[in-house]
Amino acid sequence: MNTLRDTPEACEALLLDNQVCFALHSTSLLMTKVYKPLLQALGLTYPQYLAMMVLWEKDGLTVGEISTRLLTDPGSLTPLLKRLEAEGLLSRTRSREDERVVIVELTEQGRALREKALDIPQCILAASGQTLEQLKKLQLDLQALRGHLQDSL
Repeated sequence: MNTLRDTPEACEALLLDNQVCFALHSTSLLMTKVYKPLLQALGLTYPQYLAMMVLWEKDGLTVGEISTRLLTDPGSLTPLLKRLEAEGLLSRTRSREDERVVIVELTEQGRALREKALDIPQCILAASGQTLEQLKKLQLDLQALRGHLQDSL
């Protein structure tokens, strides 16, 4: 007895290369590899770079605000921020109003690192083989997908 599950379409649906999740995952892995030498020159890992970009965009955020922006757990962000603090790139201080809240601020060295990072987007654009317009469209499409996925949770 043949069922819909035994059709060629059903088999195709489970091929690895037909999975959006694998396309995103594998591209993310390769993108991180492209970033690695660029970030090593700055003394940053990719997750540290993401945190620094959040602070370059708006300084003086709480750990919770940074974790919300990065879609990560505050507990996993704290060790990363401690390492950046040890490197002299930021400071962490407890809020006077609520000592459970930790405020993160860039140091002068952390702000200066932004200048060294300014060439990274152009390097990524060149490595992508895409035009700026193509990458902006891809970014918008991925942001829309992320929004739909967040709404479905």
